[in-house]
Amino acid sequence: MSTPVLTAVAWPYANGPRHIGHVSGIGVPSDVFSRYMRMSGHRVLMVSGSDEHGTPILVQADKEGLTPQQTADKYHREIAEELLGLGVTYDLYTRTTTGNHYAVVQQIFLALHRNGYIIPKTTTGAVSPSTGRTLPDRYIEGTCPICGYDGARGDQCDNCGNQLDAADLINPRSRINGEVPNFVETEHLFLDLPGFTETLGKWLSTKTDWRPNVLNFTRNLVEDMRPRPITRDLDWGVPIPLDGWRDQPMKRFYVWFDAVIGYFSASVEWARRSGDPDAWQAWWNDPAAQIVHFMGKDNITFHAQIWPALLLGHNGQGDRGGEPGPYGLLNLPTEIASSEFLTMSGSKFSTSRGTVIYVRDFLREFGPDTLRYFIAAAGPETQDVDFTWEEFVRRINFELANEWGNLVNRAVSMAHKNVGAVPRPATPTAADEQLKSLARNAFGTVGGHLERSRFRAAINEAMRVVGAANKYLSDQEPWKLKDDLVRRDTVLHTALQVVKDANTLLTPFLPHSAQKVHELLGGTGTWAAQPELREVDDLDIAGRVNPVLTGDYTVEKARWESTPIEPGVPLNKPTPLFAKLDPKLSETGPEWAPIRG
Repeated sequence: MSTPVLTAVAWPYANGPRHIGHVSGIGVPSDVFSRYMRMSGHRVLMVSGSDEHGTPILVQADKEGLTPQQTADKYHREIAEELLGLGVTYDLYTRTTTGNHYAVVQQIFLALHRNGYIIPKTTTGAVSPSTGRTLPDRYIEGTCPICGYDGARGDQCDNCGNQLDAADLINPRSRINGEVPNFVETEHLFLDLPGFTETLGKWLSTKTDWRPNVLNFTRNLVEDMRPRPITRDLDWGVPIPLDGWRDQPMKRFYVWFDAVIGYFSASVEWARRSGDPDAWQAWWNDPAAQIVHFMGKDNITFHAQIWPALLLGHNGQGDRGGEPGPYGLLNLPTEIASSEFLTMSGSKFSTSRGTVIYVRDFLREFGPDTLRYFIAAAGPETQDVDFTWEEFVRRINFELANEWGNLVNRAVSMAHKNVGAVPRPATPTAADEQLKSLARNAFGTVGGHLERSRFRAAINEAMRVVGAANKYLSDQEPWKLKDDLVRRDTVLHTALQVVKDANTLLTPFLPHSAQKVHELLGGTGTWAAQPELREVDDLDIAGRVNPVLTGDYTVEKARWESTPIEPGVPLNKPTPLFAKLDPKLSETGPEWAPIRG
């Protein structure tokens, strides 16, 4: 029986279109992983959605003269369309403004409250002098009082990794308009993180095989466990289902609290829509299931510390014990696949600073597989990577077009021209067997890397097969074998077999072009399934319609194995898989994202 695998992808804010920095850490890696796992026979559930609460939405709504809901509606659809174009195979990409999400968040909270892990505290909150609106900790920057880093956020310092209180920052300022915030007393509910020091510490100590960047960050988390606020003074968010709180119009759950619960609420929504409301249990209650989270490095603390604490508290497994909540014993994350930042000229991608390349523009001009390839082969997997148009052009022209595209074109063109179908081979030579063996063995090597979210190593190994096949064709020179058709056909059959295997190896990375190669080789039907954008009724709010990403991925034929290519299958005349880019692009960039001197 296959292992259930939950791919839990970080929720992007619905306050603007996505740039390529966003999808380098979540969209592409999570989809490569999920596609591989499905091809390997695992039961995959891939979930995420748009994060639609909190001040970021309110700020954007003010800018555009819209209501918060209108803003969330606008950008949720845009983001879903971008992920659709990229080919990210969500089982459900939903949103946090659904009735289902509200209900699940409130149930998790009530379980935490019953088990004694929620405490009220009077604290100091930041307020914008010009608007009177509460400023979330993440919207306040200043100098870290611990390490002196100028640029620390009000909730944590990315330089030293310590949790902070905004009021403790030196020279605090609003990221929205630069003004100095006022700090006023207000009562809030807190997650009692110190109540998980022992249990969370034991759990983290078992995670010795996580990515080094995640392990390095998590080492100090348990040493600084302090209560963390889960409510805020604003009217846009999930209501608090507690006497004395539920009727306060300016008290809502803090956006981070409801967003991390989204992984579970999306699973519940998917199950309800599937016709089996309890189907989520295969991923959340079965101890054998794997749960892999994908995010950027600025979200590690929420997924390695806070989200596990919420799950332990719901389960009654914190330091003070308790009773399991309404969803039983929920599984904690198996792995946290956190990526570093994709930058431009050393600066983090930033819409506000004009350092941005939007996904929609990129897809329109270059298509999805070029971006997917670049992120997998050269993305910020374990360290920050600077995106340059020069490196993008080099990768696409010399690797995708010259290596992979050229191999497909050479092998299929010669066989199509000379035979019209897959040739019938004779007795293979040692060179033939060596190449085919290299391709077959690559399934174990590439698959092993993909299981551990080592995408760069995986795609490099797959491309090593491509390089060996190109060398094989150059060495064997089948175009010169006009007087030995038996040998020519054997060489071409060998080359096509390896093209088929290499296409399978590259399918998780390049699903759109993999479908084309499948058809060139005479294949029919869906090789690599794609997501769909559907309009669905909200399950709990009458009259509300939500666009969601979903899909039936059981129809695809791709399997993670080498399958023999059958002689006699008609071949289709190839056209170039990847158009070579104008070398001038590396010097100028496109018009919509020019290189600035």
